[in-house]
Amino acid sequence: MRRGVLEDTICTNGMLKFGERAYLRLSRHFNLAVYQNGTDVVSHLPDTVTWAELNILPFNTFEELSLLAQKHILDLILFATDSSLEEEAVMISRVKERPALATVPTVVYHPFADKCTYADALEAGADDVLTGAWDSEVFGFKMQMFTQRANRDLGVNPTSRLPGPVLIEREIEKRISSGEEFAVCYLDIDNFKAYNDYYGYLYGDKVIRLTAHIVRDIVLDLVPDAFVGHVGGDDFIFIIPYDKVEVVNSNIIKTFDSIIPYRYKSVDRERGRIVAKNRKGEHEVFPLLTISIAIVINHDQMFTHVGELSHMLADLKKYTKRLAGSNYMIERRRKY
Repeated sequence: MRRGVLEDTICTNGMLKFGERAYLRLSRHFNLAVYQNGTDVVSHLPDTVTWAELNILPFNTFEELSLLAQKHILDLILFATDSSLEEEAVMISRVKERPALATVPTVVYHPFADKCTYADALEAGADDVLTGAWDSEVFGFKMQMFTQRANRDLGVNPTSRLPGPVLIEREIEKRISSGEEFAVCYLDIDNFKAYNDYYGYLYGDKVIRLTAHIVRDIVLDLVPDAFVGHVGGDDFIFIIPYDKVEVVNSNIIKTFDSIIPYRYKSVDRERGRIVAKNRKGEHEVFPLLTISIAIVINHDQMFTHVGELSHMLADLKKYTKRLAGSNYMIERRRKY
């Protein structure tokens, strides 16, 4: 079967050169959020970030930073000041408490940093302190290292830049321990393997990235302090308050279903299906991609550890995927 050319509405990957290696990025941009108080660093940044196309995102308050994080996938947060870190330390602490920001490397630049400055910055949660006259070459190298280490050590999924399994488990365990009521939503793309086999891994990867953007943007727009993670492949996890389950999941489904047809070539989109080999190697008709979302609520400290919750999610997901179209389903049974 001749598949033709797929309409391409998604930006292709760029390659980031780092030493002897090349790393895939979500885009060609390095999104750098910058706070300045009394010292100018913005004028130095084009000579500092030379390994990617720099996108400088200035902010003055934590609220402005949160809005930036909803619109962009941040690579690094830089606080530049030549005064005491009272206001900056408060903001850094809030950054590390917000799941959507906690994995982003956070660096303080102070031209005259002393021991107290280092202590205040690191105790607030900063990953490092840069000091002295601005050295574009050295500071640029460090910024690269901070970003690479964040992806390696914090378990961030390299495709979506969302927290991976380690951080997902840590977040769920933390919420269980706190005794709070919350909803864990497990999203899976239906018939993704058939699409991936039919169009090829490049376009399958773009669907993963598109889904990540849809989930991340909608969840964090409606629940700014929510947690969004990427289990791997076409599986995503997000944690939200119970009273936001309907509005969040219905909007995700509505957005996905309206956009995903345009990830098909026109003839397949008009037919509403593709013909591809199934897992048995036999040709089978597959409808356009949909999503299934299994939801488990932690009512009244129902769960004692993440394994119990994970078991129920997996069971419910299998059932939800049997339903036609995009659906979300809430587990109504007690723990079993």
